Amino acid sequence: MGIKLQTQPVDSTSVGDPARYATLDYLERTLAGRPLAPQDIGRVAMLVRRGTGGLRQTLDRVHLTPAVGVPGDAWGRQQNPQPAAQIAVMQIDVAALIANGQPLTLFGDSLFLELDLSAQNLPPGSRLRVGSTLLEVTPEPHNGCAKFRGRFGPDALRFVSKPDLRHRNLRGIYLRVIEPGEVVVGGPIEVASRAACP
Repeated sequence: MGIKLQTQPVDSTSVGDPARYATLDYLERTLAGRPLAPQDIGRVAMLVRRGTGGLRQTLDRVHLTPAVGVPGDAWGRQQNPQPAAQIAVMQIDVAALIANGQPLTLFGDSLFLELDLSAQNLPPGSRLRVGSTLLEVTPEPHNGCAKFRGRFGPDALRFVSKPDLRHRNLRGIYLRVIEPGEVVVGGPIEVASRAACP
């Protein structure tokens, strides 16, 4: 399994650069001017594992399993890991917008996709085929927190929490592994089935 460490290590104590914090106006304007992400077939853009101390490792490929999710990730080291929060996922273009030049590994998410993660496109219960792996969207909300605010600024937290944008899942979603298999950066991801919108 190929591992690439960031040139400046990012771990669970890392904070953001206030000079890179984007304003709410900039985030909203830029999002509105961007084309929508693919809805049916997309691409795996980035894989990240949170090692000991939250040290981020970018991966070329990973074998996901229902028991551990991403092997060696912080989720599997929890005393009582919640299946509904097994793999944190973000839409790559939204992550890049919010990061505003900072490393995407600051987010702490494991999977970055070129795919529309909105509630309309991927309601909870929807399933995604990624390589030989089958993943399911869980109902667990993926919200911004104090660490998110410290890394990307108060306007970024407002942006992902705005009621009129909440359906877009700008902070991301959670997936759980249904069938094990290998996921490769650059590989396709396809919506295998969509659940009914709640």
